[in-house]
Amino acid sequence: MRHILDAIMAAEGAADPAAELATIGGLPVPGSYRGIAVRAEEVDLFEGMQTTDKDPRKSLHLQEVPTPEVGPGEALVAVMASAINYNTVWTSIFEPVSTFSFLQRYGRLSELTKRHDLPYHVVGSDAAGVVLRVGPGVTKWKPGDQVVAHCLSVELEDAAGHDDTMLDPQQRIWGFETNFGGLAELALVKANQLMPKPAHLTWEEAACPGLVNSTAYRQLVSHHGAQMKQGDTVLVWGASGGLGSYATQFALNGGAQPVCVVSSPEKAELCRRMGAELIIDRRAEGFRFWKDEHTQDPAEWRRFGARIRELTGGDDPDIVFEHPGRETFGASVFVAKRGGTVVTCASTSGYLHQYDNRYLWMNLKRIIGSHFANYREAWEANRLVARGHVHPTLSKTYPLEQTGQAAYEVHRNAHQGKVGVRCLAPRDGLGVRDGELRARHETEINRFRGQ
Repeated sequence: MRHILDAIMAAEGAADPAAELATIGGLPVPGSYRGIAVRAEEVDLFEGMQTTDKDPRKSLHLQEVPTPEVGPGEALVAVMASAINYNTVWTSIFEPVSTFSFLQRYGRLSELTKRHDLPYHVVGSDAAGVVLRVGPGVTKWKPGDQVVAHCLSVELEDAAGHDDTMLDPQQRIWGFETNFGGLAELALVKANQLMPKPAHLTWEEAACPGLVNSTAYRQLVSHHGAQMKQGDTVLVWGASGGLGSYATQFALNGGAQPVCVVSSPEKAELCRRMGAELIIDRRAEGFRFWKDEHTQDPAEWRRFGARIRELTGGDDPDIVFEHPGRETFGASVFVAKRGGTVVTCASTSGYLHQYDNRYLWMNLKRIIGSHFANYREAWEANRLVARGHVHPTLSKTYPLEQTGQAAYEVHRNAHQGKVGVRCLAPRDGLGVRDGELRARHETEINRFRGQ
């Protein structure tokens, strides 16, 4: 692996980085690489424990794994950096089910997909790096290309997927429902997962928007989501987090008014650095939407709605950007305006949502389910980053060896923005190719990182 890293490092500071990287196609591909994996033999590791007590540091292992064969329509990428998403946390604690069930089901699809059904699962749904090899039929990408990967894996053999690939019956999330993910030195992707790396960003910055930026774009902006328009009031739960921080930016850039819900003064400050003005620190203001494990508190919904109207000058949210799930969903349905939209994904606090349907049906509100993004949506979201309209919200970076700790922080909600992982990159700050664009946006990038 050293020879590959040396070739990539030779592009740092070179007059023509692309020319330096083009030589990488002539280098041998190693027979194995280091990746972060969960093991099938440990699926019962946390049996009987509460979700909050399960520790990713015990289940995520850095191990040497064989390099997979590159099949038709695929690419092998040398991963410089990746990032932690909540699906990595779910994988690491084997909730709601072990991801080995996904790999087994995928492995039955074809001779080619059998490669994914293994007693280990290399995880990770974000990556920034350099293409090493492409398989038969790949024409858009070549060895040496600097890329980021989005995490939608589709077979595209079914008609249902050709209007919106998220509806493909074989749609999967790469690195979660497939093997050979991005938290590793190498990653196997489909060529139609690749997008150009934003040239003004470092490797670790470029790796962190992929999943969450695309997810937020589809939820808020796309015609498949809430179709946000100028002037909308958008309630954003977890507005400083990996997903919410991009929703906040899309609202601000799209002429909407975000109302940012956070859980600490530090997270409130990050929202202010992004340009948001209307902020609710739910912990400081004591909002508790459940009286006990089984009983919600409508009085708290009303108090929350009143607080939103106090901040907005009397407006209820046109759109509620939902992802906590069980803990907040009843409140979300209640506070959305008459005719408004609750757009939901993830459910990080629990999947079984409860809400009073009178406030939905009698007030003509809508609930839209949203899941990641199709290639076009991911491409558009990445293009906004590449143009400097949306900025990465990377708060901290760990080396590959400390991925378990990085996932633990996300699991305990002890982070802001995204938590990155350096895979092959030996240090932060590498990979910037457009110094002029970087200089124009250095202030915003640093501000969003709290620097």
